[in-house]
Amino acid sequence: MEFVLSLALILFATKIAGHLSVRLGQPSVLGKLLIGIILGPAVLGWIHNDQFVHYFSEIGVLLLMFLAGLETDLEQLKRNWKAAFAVAVLGIILPFIGGFGVGELFGLGATYSLFIGVLLCATSVSITVQVLKDMNRLNSREGSTILGAAVVDDVLVVVLLAIMISFLGTGEEVSLGLLVGKKLIFFIGAVLAGWLVVPKVLDWLTNLKVTEPVVSIGLAICFGYVYFADLMGMAGIIGAFAAGIAISQTSYRHTIESKVEPIAYAVFVPVFFVSIGLNVSFEGVGDQIGFILLLSVIAVITKLVGGALGAKVTGFSTRSSLLIGSGMVSRGEVALIIAATGLQESLLLPEYFTSAVIVIIITTLVAPPLIKYIIQSESKITQMEK
Repeated sequence: MEFVLSLALILFATKIAGHLSVRLGQPSVLGKLLIGIILGPAVLGWIHNDQFVHYFSEIGVLLLMFLAGLETDLEQLKRNWKAAFAVAVLGIILPFIGGFGVGELFGLGATYSLFIGVLLCATSVSITVQVLKDMNRLNSREGSTILGAAVVDDVLVVVLLAIMISFLGTGEEVSLGLLVGKKLIFFIGAVLAGWLVVPKVLDWLTNLKVTEPVVSIGLAICFGYVYFADLMGMAGIIGAFAAGIAISQTSYRHTIESKVEPIAYAVFVPVFFVSIGLNVSFEGVGDQIGFILLLSVIAVITKLVGGALGAKVTGFSTRSSLLIGSGMVSRGEVALIIAATGLQESLLLPEYFTSAVIVIIITTLVAPPLIKYIIQSESKITQMEK
């Protein structure tokens, strides 16, 4: 029953850390991320990234993105698709160049440097979603653009990774045509299911004479989308987000959202936040401090500037562009998956894996206070103009 003790510690510690973070003027999620580092192998070693934490954190991030989909204004998302595409593309080009440059500067060689570039291209908005929710900006034009850009980013980065594995990896050759085809199947299937299947399934099954049928069916739809996304080579969080959007177009949206949110934030989401910090380890990185610091700075600046430029050229104000760019900075679990894949395919040197993970964690820790600072600065300037 050791996992029960771990769960109790995580739930208690994240709430206290989140409260302290807010009292210090930072987003609550920052405290929750930091407490994961403190409780994990890097400091106290009380909690480890075992199977229990893995499964609970997976459910946590999926529910977080499912709720984001439920709260998304689909019409606004459609209106901002050009901006989302521009943000994603420019938010990939600059980090790729920056990551490759750092790799070459430290003499890693072309193959490993190219992979570092691909690693910096990744974006995970699960942390951004939480900050925007806390500050009531998730359903804004900027929030919709960030969410749309994250979907495009996921597709482009996976394609880039597949190209690298095909030409430079040690595993089986990857068919690029098959990869793109599977992604098209996912998007077409997700849209058709959301339009033709999801509303009817909810209407048919939510009248079952059992407790909480609406919530159960909603979650079943969410996890079904996630499985389909994974099957088609997409990140599971994209599937959860798509499921949320599909259900948001039905009359069951608010019922499901109001019931799922307490489940998610009471148990699963706190474990996800802690799991990010559990990946930090300081063993064997003493000789790579320069690499870690420079790559972290490049990772933050290139994603921020790339995303902001993409937003700016599509009509956003400078302040809104900076908010969108900051929302793309966190690499999160998507980059962690890419790093693990690179290690497996011999595209990332084993001695640099821990350093890459630390850089990913740093970008995830930097994102929340950066987003909050930009939103607060925007609010202050708006008040002064009035």
